[in-house]
Amino acid sequence: MPSHRYQDLHSRVDVPLLDRTWPSRRLTEAPLWVPVDLRDGNQALAEPMDPERKRAFFELMVTMGYKEIEVGYPSASQTDYDFVRLIAETDIAPEDVTIVVFTPARRDLIERTVESIRGIRNPVVIHLYTATAPLWREVVLGHDRDSLRALILAGGSDVLEFAGDLDGVRFEFSPEVFNLTEPDYALELCDAMTTLWDASPDRPVTLNLPATVEAASPNVYADQIEYMHRNLDRRDAVILSVHPHNDRGTGIACAELAVLAGAQRVEGCIFGNGERTGNVDLATLALNLHAQGVDPMIDFSDIDHIRRVVEHSNRIEIHPRHPYVGELVHTAFSGTHQDAIKKGFAEHRARAEVTGSRPEDLPWRVPYLPVDPADLGRSYEAVIRVNSQSGKGGIAYLLERDYGIEMPRRLQVDFSRRVQQQADETGRELDAEALLAAFERSYLSATPSRVELLEVDVATTGETSRTTIGLRIDGNRHEATFVDVGPVEAATRLLADHGVHVEIVSLHQTSLSAGSGAEALTLLEIRRGAETVWAAGRHRSVLEASVRAVVNAASR
Repeated sequence: MPSHRYQDLHSRVDVPLLDRTWPSRRLTEAPLWVPVDLRDGNQALAEPMDPERKRAFFELMVTMGYKEIEVGYPSASQTDYDFVRLIAETDIAPEDVTIVVFTPARRDLIERTVESIRGIRNPVVIHLYTATAPLWREVVLGHDRDSLRALILAGGSDVLEFAGDLDGVRFEFSPEVFNLTEPDYALELCDAMTTLWDASPDRPVTLNLPATVEAASPNVYADQIEYMHRNLDRRDAVILSVHPHNDRGTGIACAELAVLAGAQRVEGCIFGNGERTGNVDLATLALNLHAQGVDPMIDFSDIDHIRRVVEHSNRIEIHPRHPYVGELVHTAFSGTHQDAIKKGFAEHRARAEVTGSRPEDLPWRVPYLPVDPADLGRSYEAVIRVNSQSGKGGIAYLLERDYGIEMPRRLQVDFSRRVQQQADETGRELDAEALLAAFERSYLSATPSRVELLEVDVATTGETSRTTIGLRIDGNRHEATFVDVGPVEAATRLLADHGVHVEIVSLHQTSLSAGSGAEALTLLEIRRGAETVWAAGRHRSVLEASVRAVVNAASR
């Protein structure tokens, strides 16, 4: 790997902050989230959104509770211009939602942008940007520091000329590639823009500081943000915003540390779409706060619906391991994880019963699940899934959850070996239905069947009970009546009288569902030489279920 071709950030840009304070701070409230899916995210799509997809996405963001939304780049395409006009001419944007439009610092494009917003009743932010980093100045724009400053101020003056007298319109400036721009130059440009636009607390200017191409570890970006936070003029008239990208895979960390460092606003895409490796993921940021007990101020209670709309609009599928929303993020295949989750659920239910509370109202503390899937509108069906890596706890959990089969630990061990063998042989996942079929094959049926139950009857006269058992053993019918003997002992005696010895080690009974019509399940542990084996019986009668378990054991 020719690593010598690359320079670290400190060789390219000075980071002057030394007495940083952000490491000692904590995230205690949500910043202002500003989704840029309709502009920045849309630019990164192989097939940009058509009007139907764009409107569906916008309406989703409104429903989720976003209060400031960047809706497009109206000077770049007719589709974006028409969408801004749709907002102006209809009521799809509630009055408390701020509309953001994006423009470069070029007079004709600024004029077209202002034309697009005329008539919008909502608050509007005109977002002006220009790249300011040395490489971009020299290679892309052909400007030095002074000439680029003049270009940016000219763009800011054009914004004032065309929109300065419009009610409800504020301004935003992004020194694009801020993170690779000299800090003193970025500060100089930002202060010049807040002066030009006369930023005030009642008409603040948004200064957005992008990590356009992520180039350093998150702590460096936090230092850069804190430097600006502490040195900007008119700080009480500035909304300090960040726009991290994810080139190093640390966009989430950059945003979180930037908020600690003084940022009040975060731009990103809901699930991290964007150029190259994407913009920062607003869903993950918000739900990270939720998992720390902080209200994210955005509603993710139906995350699967949100995912479907985003996938439809972007025509990009979300990875199954994507934080919080991926299909597999709440799923455990590993046996140790499954066992811990099963015990955690049991403890959670028990705590609810003891306190008389609803489970959804209790503090969440289930191992391996940082948030309750139900908070996101997810069921528990996919929490535990079984493959060759799974263990007894997960298998037992699925059978109990879906079919009411409560297995004692030693049976869990026995059955998990059988499931492991089947999973190894097929190489496939086993769902709850497949596990039930395996359970029935293993314990509820015997082929060929040496013993068949013909009759079981218990009659009580006064204090005396009589149990009549009828069995077919090796093709021959046998019947006997026993006085003051239970059905299980009666069946084992009749079997022993005809050469079939069943030694019961333990017996477990459970109901497979609630209600009077529920089936009973009896689980028997049988000694066979030096080892034990298991058999089961199932019937609406508890007594007959127990006798059927003995018969199955004898047939094995």
